[in-house]
Amino acid sequence: MKRRELLKDLSLIPLAGGVLSTSAAFAESSKPKWFQKAAAAVSAPGPLKAGPQIYQSIGVEPIINCRGTFTIIGASIELPEVRQAMEYACQYNVQIDELAFGVGQRLAEIVGSEWGMVSSGCAAGMNEVTAGIVAGGNPEKLIRIPNLEGFEKTEVIIPRSSRNVYDHAIRNVGVKIITVETIEELKKAITPRTAMIYMMPGDEPWTVKAVADIAKPAGVPLLVDAAAERLTIPNIHLQAGASVVAYSGGKVIRGPQCAGLMLGSKDVLMSAWQASAPHHGPCRNNKVGREEVIGMLAAVEAWATRDHKAEMKMWVSWLDTITKKLNGIPSVQLEVREPKEGALDNATPTLTVTWDPTKLNITGQEVADELQTTKPRIAVGTGFRRGQAAAQSGPPTTSITIAAYMMGPGNDKIVADRVHEILTRKRSAPKAEATMKAPAAEIAGRWDVSIEFYTSASKHTFIIERQDGNYLYGTHKGEFATRELFGNIDGDEVRFQSRFSVPGDNLTMTFYGKLSGDTITGEIDMVEYVNAKFVAKKATFPSNRQRINIPAGRPLST
Repeated sequence: MKRRELLKDLSLIPLAGGVLSTSAAFAESSKPKWFQKAAAAVSAPGPLKAGPQIYQSIGVEPIINCRGTFTIIGASIELPEVRQAMEYACQYNVQIDELAFGVGQRLAEIVGSEWGMVSSGCAAGMNEVTAGIVAGGNPEKLIRIPNLEGFEKTEVIIPRSSRNVYDHAIRNVGVKIITVETIEELKKAITPRTAMIYMMPGDEPWTVKAVADIAKPAGVPLLVDAAAERLTIPNIHLQAGASVVAYSGGKVIRGPQCAGLMLGSKDVLMSAWQASAPHHGPCRNNKVGREEVIGMLAAVEAWATRDHKAEMKMWVSWLDTITKKLNGIPSVQLEVREPKEGALDNATPTLTVTWDPTKLNITGQEVADELQTTKPRIAVGTGFRRGQAAAQSGPPTTSITIAAYMMGPGNDKIVADRVHEILTRKRSAPKAEATMKAPAAEIAGRWDVSIEFYTSASKHTFIIERQDGNYLYGTHKGEFATRELFGNIDGDEVRFQSRFSVPGDNLTMTFYGKLSGDTITGEIDMVEYVNAKFVAKKATFPSNRQRINIPAGRPLST
């Protein structure tokens, strides 16, 4: 699966997220609870006890990862070679520039690139590459970032298909982002102000080679974000003409979670390294420790010698264990999919477990919720086929998806037993969804909203333009943007949702609270962000009535 496709799901459910649309996810949950669940999952902490129960000792229950390399669940488990290298590295001091140069040379030797650099994560590396290019390796310019006044290169071009939440790492340098829709627009967008082009690997027409063929003659560096990809040796993106390719160290390469791997032009990467810690300047906050630098090198050394075909067979065998356990459960269909030959992005075998929710009286989301909130905790993906898709190919179905590549030895048996127990458990048919209560009031109109964040307050406005029984439609005006609002009123319980989306950013806000007179009081769920509180008061207008007259002509005085 392409990384940009995975990004579409990130704004829904952080751990057991699925493929439901925003409105569908909202409809299925009257009160967003995941943040509260996360807090409730933590029992009384401490003291910390090193050992297999280290997380449990502070009240945190670990997770068996059948979901993928998502940072929010810790991404990958470091290879034994990586842990050993980091253990030795932490016992000695070293001059960090000397370490960077030694590791840069060794990375170049392994992968066949001109140079290599280890950063404190992929996004940090992209930030440092951008700063290095914009400053041109000139410290006098570097220390002025993000104030780019007087700089020659202040623009970064990004194809629309590559805009994503991670390009904040580019924007943070202070550059102007030029978003282009077509190859022709890309050609026209390149000017003397163009610092670089940033992109994710894509299909025609947005291949790395197609963009590099335009960038290179113009002397514009090309940064390729391959964070979730498998590392190729020799590197296909550098061969296609990329100046630098950026990888996450803590995803499929299974290096340190807080490390990134930059490969490519030595000149660009030396400028990027100068922009990073331990050097003072705009990227000083992107500190990478000597342990992570050595751990990342150890991961690449191991990658070059690992038997990747044997690993793929092992992953498939784990899914076979689960398949055999689940085979024969009424209405359950099982499909193992192996990645296509040469697949790079999030390349893992997956098992999709599909069933008729009316036969087993449980949905995929409910299975995922139980797996993530009861011990041993397991993270899986979910899906639901309904509506037109179901009408075309049979009754509605529900599913969970199990990705194998981040599982560990023995996890397959645990997952198989847990999923089997849940799906075969006797349960009565779910009660019909309760009909919403009659609205406690007509609430159409303008509402002035006060929001309390942890360290600030904000004024917003709801314009509820239409109330259709229990259903509400309108507009949500924030401090910087206006977006559509929809929701419902169930007795005195009010629920709204709005979604703000622009290239590179999205924010979903779900308001839920109680209506009392002319006031709604409640909380806001903002998916990955911390909850906030709000109070909405219905606006009142002066009762005085004034007739408006049309002037008889042009004014004779002013």
